[in-house]
Amino acid sequence: MAEIFGSHKNLSLEQIEKFEIEYNVKLTKLYKIFLLKWNGGKVAPNLFTISGEQGRSVLNVFYGIGDMYDNLADFIDIMDERLPAGFIPIGDDPAGNAICLGTKEPYYEKIYFWDHEQEPENSDDMSNMYFLANNIEEFLNSLYGEDEQNNS
Repeated sequence: MAEIFGSHKNLSLEQIEKFEIEYNVKLTKLYKIFLLKWNGGKVAPNLFTISGEQGRSVLNVFYGIGDMYDNLADFIDIMDERLPAGFIPIGDDPAGNAICLGTKEPYYEKIYFWDHEQEPENSDDMSNMYFLANNIEEFLNSLYGEDEQNNS
């Protein structure tokens, strides 16, 4: 299991619900649990496989809610017109690609990698989106270190 460090100020469920209303987004139950426990931060181990063709990447940071540099609200605003409808960015890699959470069916709760190098003109084109995990827990459990094999 991955360890989170450098996380931010603890949140209450009320703060998360206020955030959902303000940004018109329905966060998943497991992601809310993650926010309540960690509220973003860095993670170790931090490698993940995008796909056989794409290879692997490094999880740079998970965004949090509140007054911080890696603020989820800022990244939702930045990526608003760039991600397919029903996705929000919840983290990134060092190259500026996004780790995304599905907030609407059929992608609800699923974690995807958004590749900015392949960004299509139409944001709802999913050609640059790569499935990573069924939920945030599965994604955290799939992270591995330099000396480990990814068994997923």
